[in-house]
Amino acid sequence: MDLKNLKVEDIKAKLQAVDKKTYIKFGIGFGAIILFLIIYYAILNPIVNDKKAQYQDKVLKENEILEMNNEIITMKTRIKKITPEYKKSSALFHSKAEVEDLYSSLSKFAAVNGLVISKIEKQKPKPVLKDGSMPEGEEALDLSAISYYKIPVEYEITGNFLGYIKFKRDISKSKKMLNFDKEMISVVQESTTGAIIATGDLTIVGLPDEFF
Repeated sequence: MDLKNLKVEDIKAKLQAVDKKTYIKFGIGFGAIILFLIIYYAILNPIVNDKKAQYQDKVLKENEILEMNNEIITMKTRIKKITPEYKKSSALFHSKAEVEDLYSSLSKFAAVNGLVISKIEKQKPKPVLKDGSMPEGEEALDLSAISYYKIPVEYEITGNFLGYIKFKRDISKSKKMLNFDKEMISVVQESTTGAIIATGDLTIVGLPDEFF
């Protein structure tokens, strides 16, 4: 086709020669494209973007869960490793709650052996420093320098001598560390059952982080 010799009348004539159905089809097709674009950008595109954001958030959360699971496995391994050591050491030491409930726990041993604890007085806990730590005032002490605490306790127990001996034997079998530092046994005068009164001092030990 020679574009130089092409006239407007020729173009108009060619367009008039085209069937109206062709124009209608072309219009419908063009309209469909416009409608699709409107629907896509107005409705579908926001949905697609929202789904993309949800997918990215899902991937991020899955990665976080995977990371946390790895941390849990690491922590479980660590706990499994230190638990025997903790049980071994903490079995010897009293927690603060156990010290507060000392009267009740000792009374159980006493009752079994026919004794009565008439006095239990806990004194102020005293820190025992680790080897190499320099003695300082309690206000200046650091938890890392303390090995454990000694808690002095004054006691008075009444009953019979054999029961008292059995009581001390039962205490010695306990996993908790408890030492009788001083004791004095007096026979109750005019007693027909051989009653005695045992007084003295005992010491229990506590975990540093419980009494610091």
